[in-house]
Amino acid sequence: MRAGVFVALGVAIHNLPEGLVTFSTVATGGIALGTAVAVAIAIHNIPEGIAMSVPIFYATGSKRRAFIYSSLSGLAEPLGAIIGYAILLPFLTSAILSGLMAFVAGIMVYISLDELLPLAHKYGQEHLVIIGIGAGMLVMAISLSLLV
Repeated sequence: MRAGVFVALGVAIHNLPEGLVTFSTVATGGIALGTAVAVAIAIHNIPEGIAMSVPIFYATGSKRRAFIYSSLSGLAEPLGAIIGYAILLPFLTSAILSGLMAFVAGIMVYISLDELLPLAHKYGQEHLVIIGIGAGMLVMAISLSLLV
């Protein structure tokens, strides 16, 4: 339960600037770039949702509770876009956008390395974890090459 809640909280914190980045990309780079970023974010939100829901489901036995935590975490993304529109629109530059993207990526890397990898090793799935990391990187690389 702790891992699931920690991941849900981390992903919610991660989703807020992710929504901001999606909005910012559209505002500064146009619809085509914004669409590519939104699709890439949507693809990576699938394993994020699974990473939140599975530990909560196994800890509580409640599909409803796992769904609620995942959904609440996901609502942070449109909130980030609204904040971007309301506050940052006049100040957006490519440098700020680049910094936001790096910040968002850093949050997820931290959560993965600090919480998820040690948890996977604890349950004796070291090789499966490495295969999953490689497969995830491959899927993102292929999806980005197809979209850009």
